[in-house]
Amino acid sequence: MTSAVRASAQPDVNMTANLRVIIEDKATSGAWNMAVDEALLETALESNVPTLRWYQWNEPTLSLGHFQSEDDSTIDTRFASLAKVRRLSGGGAILHDREWTYSISIGPSHPLAAHPGRLYSLVHETIVGVLREFRVPAQLRGQANDALDHHFLCFSRGDANDVVVGHHKILGSAQRRRRGAILQHGALLLQASEYAPEFPGIHEFCTSPLDERRLFDTVTRTVADAVDATWKSGTLTDAEHQRAEVLMADEYSQLHRPSKGPSST
Repeated sequence: MTSAVRASAQPDVNMTANLRVIIEDKATSGAWNMAVDEALLETALESNVPTLRWYQWNEPTLSLGHFQSEDDSTIDTRFASLAKVRRLSGGGAILHDREWTYSISIGPSHPLAAHPGRLYSLVHETIVGVLREFRVPAQLRGQANDALDHHFLCFSRGDANDVVVGHHKILGSAQRRRRGAILQHGALLLQASEYAPEFPGIHEFCTSPLDERRLFDTVTRTVADAVDATWKSGTLTDAEHQRAEVLMADEYSQLHRPSKGPSST
C-alpha cells in the first residue's frame, strides 16, 4: 500500500479532536491489526480523538466475527492452513487477502456517534462515488437479503449497506460500540483470493488498467474529508502501541497461527 498521504514523523493526538489519518505501510499480522483497532477505540472513548486507519495483512488471514464459532466446518475444509483471528466486531468471517482494510474510531461526542448507521452509509457512499470516478460501476445494495444471513463468510451475506458491483459484494463493514464510542472497520476487495475465488474485486470489474496508487490516495482523502475536513496525518502514540501489544498478547493471539520468520510487529 503506497500513498501520497504520508504519516508524519510524530503523532498528532490532542484534544482538538481533528481526525487523525494513519496509513500503515508495513503489512502486519491479524492479531496485531485487531489489537491496534481496539486500542484506537479505547483512545476514542477516553479522549474523543477520532482516527481513520488503513492497514494491510502480512499473509492471507481469516477473521471471525466476535460471536462466530471457531468450530465451523468451513474453517477446516477451506481455511485450515490460514492464520486466524477473532474480530472485536460482529458479522460473518472475512478472508483478508487482496484488499485494502480500514478502521474508523470515533468517540461519544463525535457528531456521527449518535447515529451509528450513518457512519456505514457515509463511508460506503463516499467510496461508491470514488469507484464510479474510476469507472467501476459500484452501488449500495440498498435492500438487505436476510435469507443470506446464515452464511459463514461475510461476503456471502447481503446487508443493505454493502457496496456491490452487480450482485458481487466488494466492500463490507462491521461495527463495535462501546459506551457511546464506535469502531467501524471494513474490507475493500481489490482482487479475488485464491482461497475464495468466488468473490471478485475491483480489478475484475475494470475495463482498463487500474492505477491503484491514485485510487488509494483518492479514497483515503475523500473518506477523511467526509468524516472531518480538518483531518491530519499521524501515527500511533507510544501509549497506543504499548496497549496494542498487551491486547495482542491477551486477546488476539489465541487463534493466530504465527507466520514463519521474524515478528511483523
